[in-house]
Amino acid sequence: MQRDVIFQEGERTLTASLTAEIDHHTARRIRERIDSELFLRKPEILVLDFSGVGFMDSSGLGLILGRCSVAEGIGASVRVTGASDQLMRLIRLSGLERVRNLSVVK
Repeated sequence: MQRDVIFQEGERTLTASLTAEIDHHTARRIRERIDSELFLRKPEILVLDFSGVGFMDSSGLGLILGRCSVAEGIGASVRVTGASDQLMRLIRLSGLERVRNLSVVK
């Protein structure tokens, strides 16, 4: 199995460090792995760390939005960190910053 997501758990936080290019081929596998860990560990905050992502298409936006929905279902919030300038532009243009349980930290 590829190491496209590396998990670290803190007291109330689960960090998913993404280490692969995110496109429609990889997004499904990454979503499934993150959702599994969310349901298993039930953190208060899910941190999606994009600092290891070199490329991301619109599938990545879907990945973020979907994790917000899943996290909300277990009472958690989502924080995006390590976003490149390109990802920050995509997030702003898509309106993801307005999602209730999502915060974006450059």
